[in-house]
Parts: sequence; C-alpha cells; structure tokens
Amino acid sequence: MTTLTLEARAHAAGIETHWVDAYGAAQELAGSTIESLLDAMRWPSTDASSWPRSSYHRHACPAGASSMVTADAGGTARLPLAPGHSLPAILRDETGTEHALRVDEQGCFQAPHRYGYYELHYGTGSLQLAVAPSRCYGVVDRMPADPPRSWGLATQVYSLRRDGDGGLGDSSAVADLARSVGRSGGDALAMSPMHAVKRTAAAYSPYTPSHRQFLDWVYADPAQVLGEQAVRDAFEQAGIAAEWERAQNTTLVDWPVAYALRRILWQQLYWHFELEPHGLHDDLEMFATRGGELLRTHARMVAREVLRTAQLNDPQSMSASAIPEAFRAEQAFEIFAQWLAARCWQKTQQIALEAGQHIGLIWDLAVGCDPAGSEAWAYRDCLLEGMELGAPPDAFNADGQSWGITTFSPWGLKASGFRPFIELLRANMHRGGGLRIDHVSSLYRLWVMPQGLAAQRGGYLRYPFEDLLRLLALESWRNQCVVIGEDLGTIPAGLRDTLAARGVLGTDVLLFMRNAEGDFLPPSQWRQQAVATTTTHDLPPLLGWRAALDIEQRARVQGWPDSLRLDRQKERQSSVEKLDLALLQWQQQRTTGIPGLGNQVCMDYVLDTPAQLALIPIEDVLGRSEQPNLPGTVHGYPNWRHRLPAASEQTLQSVLHRIDQRQPGARTS
Repeated sequence: MTTLTLEARAHAAGIETHWVDAYGAAQELAGSTIESLLDAMRWPSTDASSWPRSSYHRHACPAGASSMVTADAGGTARLPLAPGHSLPAILRDETGTEHALRVDEQGCFQAPHRYGYYELHYGTGSLQLAVAPSRCYGVVDRMPADPPRSWGLATQVYSLRRDGDGGLGDSSAVADLARSVGRSGGDALAMSPMHAVKRTAAAYSPYTPSHRQFLDWVYADPAQVLGEQAVRDAFEQAGIAAEWERAQNTTLVDWPVAYALRRILWQQLYWHFELEPHGLHDDLEMFATRGGELLRTHARMVAREVLRTAQLNDPQSMSASAIPEAFRAEQAFEIFAQWLAARCWQKTQQIALEAGQHIGLIWDLAVGCDPAGSEAWAYRDCLLEGMELGAPPDAFNADGQSWGITTFSPWGLKASGFRPFIELLRANMHRGGGLRIDHVSSLYRLWVMPQGLAAQRGGYLRYPFEDLLRLLALESWRNQCVVIGEDLGTIPAGLRDTLAARGVLGTDVLLFMRNAEGDFLPPSQWRQQAVATTTTHDLPPLLGWRAALDIEQRARVQGWPDSLRLDRQKERQSSVEKLDLALLQWQQQRTTGIPGLGNQVCMDYVLDTPAQLALIPIEDVLGRSEQPNLPGTVHGYPNWRHRLPAASEQTLQSVLHRIDQRQPGARTS
C-alpha cells in the first residue's frame, strides 16, 4: 500500500495548493479546505492502490487513459501509455482514407499536417486523435482583404424593443438592430446568452442555464419562420391581447409574465402546425432526428418541470391517467419550440450578413450550468458533482462569489474523450460568426467549492488546458467562428499571452484599462489581440459610472455604512477625473474630432485602439445609465430586467454612422 500526503492527493486531483490572489499576494490553501474539496469530489483515500478500483475516478490513474489525444498539426503526439517498443499504426481520416505511421517506444508519433479528427489504431488499442490548427479562426479570416479594424454593438436581447413584442426583446428586434449595424458599416452584433433556462427558478439569470446547447425559445419571434398571418391567427385565438399590451408598455421585463404569454401563444402555433399540412413538417422531423437522445432528454426534463409546476399550482389540474399523455405532449412541444427557435436565429444571422456584416451574431457561452438542469443530467457521468463554481475574494467582492452552477469535471472530460466540450462548442458556434466565452480562464482552472459552503472555502481546480485549447481552435475553424475570451479579473500569469498566441481574442474594457497608478492607458497601449469596449453587463454604462449610480445601488442593497459609501464615491470621482484627463490628452494629439468628455468621445477613444474588433454596448450608444446586472445581488436590484426606450431608426443610424466614420480606413457608403 502506498500512502500519499494530503498535498500529493490534492495535486493528483488537480487542486492548486498555492496560488496568487487578485492583489498579487501568494496564498496557500489550508489543510481543512483541501480535505473538504477532496471529500466533495469523492476523491479516493490516501491509499493510491485503491485508485484503479474507483470507477468514478478511473481516469485519475494510468489504468483509465483518455479515449482522445490532441495534437498540433504537424507536431508530436503521444499515446496515453508508452508501449515500450516501436509498433506500426494506422491513421484513418474523416474521409475513411488510411495512412500508415509508426509509434516509437515512448508512444510518440508525428501528427498529420491537416487539422481534423482521426481514428488511430495501434496494436490492440485505438483512440481518437484531434489535430488542431495553430490558432483559432479570426476576425481577419471573416473579413475582405486588407480590412479596416471592425466594430459592432453589444446588446442584452431582452432589453430591445419593437412594435408588438409583448414586453421582451426577440430575434426580430435583433434582426432590426443587425440591419442597422450592417448598413452603417458594422460587422458584428454581440448578444447576451440565449441558453435554455429552468423557468421554475426563483430569479432569472442568463448565466444560470439548464442546458447550454439548447435555446431559450422565448427570445424567438415565430413570425420569422411561420409567417405573420400564422402568428396573428394564434394571437387572436389565444385571447391575450390586453395582457400582451400591458407587458409591452413596462420599463422592466416581468419574466414570469413574458414566459406565460409566450407559452400560450406558442402552444396555439404548435397545435395549428400539428393539425394542418405544412411544408416545414419534414424540417422539424429532420431537426428532431439530428437532435437525437440529447434533445429528447432535454425535452423530457422540461416536460417534467412543466407538469410538476402545474400540479403544484393546481393539484386537481389533471388525473393520474392523463399525465402520460400530457407528458408526451409537453415533450413534443419543447422539441417544436427548440426547432422553431433555432430556425428563427438562423434567419437572423442570415439577415445580419445580408445587411453587410462580415461576422454577424456573436453568441455568449456561460461558464457552467444548473446542477439540477437538463445538461447536468445528460452529462452526469462527466459532471463536477458535489461542487459549485464561483470566484475567490477580490477588490469587488470581499467575500468571493458563489454562482450556484456546476460544469464538467476535468477527469470526466478526459474519460469521455472530451465529447461534452466538443458538442457544446459545435452547438453554439454554428449559430453565428463569433462566440464569447465567459470566464475564459475556466479552460485553465476554475474556483470551486463544496456545495453549500462559502466561496472562501474553495480553491482552484486545474483543467486539461492544452487539450481544451486545441479543441477550441479546431472547432472554431470547422465552424468559421471567431473566439472571444472574457479574460477579466484574476488571471494566472502568462495566460493572456497563451490565449492570444492561439488566436483567442481577449477583452479590454475602458473602465479597467489603467496602469499601476490608476491612470487610464492611451488607446495606443491597448491590445491588438482583443475586443475593445467601453463597459460590460456587470458594470454600469458610462453615464451611470460617472454618476456613481452603482455605488449608490450597492450601498442600498447591501446596507453599506455611510463612511464606506462616501469613501467609494470619493474614489470614483478621482477615477472620473483621471478618465477626463486621459480623454483631453488624447484629443490634444488629434487634429480632428469634436472636443468634449461625453459618451461619444469615450466611444471614439475605444475605437481608436488597435483592437481587431470594437464592441460598443447599446446602453452607451443610447446614453443610458441603468446597469444590466449588479453582481453579488439577487434581490433588491432588477438584474437582467431593464428595457431600453424605443429609439427611432434615424437617431440610431446617425450614431452608428459616426461610429463607423471613427474607424481607421472606414468604409464609405
């Protein structure tokens, strides 16, 4: 029997026992914290000889090697286990063509120069080989020859308005905005996450999805696919006109009402679609077939949620004998809704490209999923069980953060041949021209804690970074999708450079681009391998930041003493003065432009950076001050609910045209 130390067990599990915090200070995990993490992971005992007998952690030892090996195109690859002698092997590519190669006694061989997926057969063994290009598909790959630097907008989809939207922004509102961006010379429209969520959750957050491969269909406008007349007929029969109009006139999204109204409307559409001949029946059937068991599993879990909620609200709503038929109907409806939403967004991306955009829609990928959702169930053998994700204490959250979500375990990914990760990328990348990865450092490590414990009781868990990065590059080229990484916050040293070398764009935010003294960096010192922006959904828009509205809101919601509130307001005023100084110095170096310190100048400042892509939040374009999300709060602030005012097309086009003219080498219309 081989007994391992606590630190050796932590190392084997991928737990970082030493790390550097947001302040640059070295930290060491307490022994009790390591023990609680290992216990929550159900990691085997100190007896190393017991590891091979643990089915849950069979990958943690040589007895359970991964079924996939990754390599760089033309580089050296290695089998999980060295054969001890040279042996012949056969490599079969995706066309079925076979290639002979030789594996040396160390298990090493040269990977093909062409990226893609291969089957490798050697001796009595076989595995999958993923060969990656040197970098991700990039902005330049989607643009015409010698393009100017690109720009676009970023929007919270629910916040958009259009006539007859019933209180919630949707794919048609996005399509309208995409046309405006394209016609003005922009190339991209970044959106808030569209993942399927559990509608029974107490509070809505787009970053707490039930399944990241499927869509929240409430955001889709069915008229894009089924036609305006079909929707008008269903709307009339549903009898929800008064409620629909009341919802439309609100300034905050009422999520339960928005969902309930759309569910009534969509069910009418579904019943008519099922009963009447329709040219799209074959397309729906093909969609369901391609979705396979993963789609059916998701639909079954949604059906259970719907029926459970109905019975809780009204125990007499249906008899026991009626439940099986109701379950089948709900499952079929969810598949229909997923199909219709997918086709709506497919059409919206097409509209964006036809309007002149070269990238189109940029989708947002959440870092994890609801541990009780359909994704967690579908991939339960690969899940990080007993743990939740979050963030360590930092300058913005002294107690750290617990997000109430989970994700795949590093050992589960390896044991599955990275299937969940590959399928997740494919599902999201094919819907648009770009993908933003929230907390991109999750490819390298994640802050995890046992469920129910405070964030301070957590630690960093390492992931197979090189494997995930290669698969990201491979899938980005196969889907021709630009990759953006949200690399804000506490990032390990050198990680940004590694991501940049692989073609993953970072994120530079005006409010954070400061030196050690707190002075704002001039545009020339921003990164080229990044997306430049003024602010994010977790920060106030420029006007709200200047007015310190976020400080007032935090002080009210979190009950700050007046002394803390005043100190923070004083710090903010100093930051505002430093930004204004940077703007003035920048303007003095320019020979053109309108002097001033307003939103437009800040946007011009961001557009003057060398970043490959600038994304301006629509809140700053329209001069709004409301913050979409106030991190660390669930109640007391209307997170993910603010709706934008109706803006005339003429006003929007005027602002967007000026944005385009600020770009070096801007296109002219």
